[in-house]
Amino acid sequence: MHSESGAGLVSTLSGVGVFLFFVLFATQILLHLVAASFVNAAAFDAARLASGAGDVTADAAADHGLAVLGSFAGRVSRFDVAVRPTSVTVEVEAVSPALVPEAVSRALGAASIQRSITVRREQVRCEGC
Repeated sequence: MHSESGAGLVSTLSGVGVFLFFVLFATQILLHLVAASFVNAAAFDAARLASGAGDVTADAAADHGLAVLGSFAGRVSRFDVAVRPTSVTVEVEAVSPALVPEAVSRALGAASIQRSITVRREQVRCEGC
């Protein structure tokens, strides 16, 4: 007769390994989405500030956007604000935080964050002034 003791050990360990892989995968994607949301919000806030009727410079808007990011600003490689007569464009590039090796992060498309936000400039309209 054959003993079946320990037969469930291999399947249990492989099942736990697959489960942990999926948890790590989901956590990495969630972390990337949160970071992308932070970058999006900071870029939009900087564009909104630069597009106002006040005299805010592009550099001041970029500094404000980086300040909104807080400690995540260290991962930002580019934060450009371009003020045009009718619009403001903010372009941001950042490195996404990773729990997995960089090669895996790249394969998932979660290694970097690139955002471009364009908003119209506000202009005071005064008829009959």
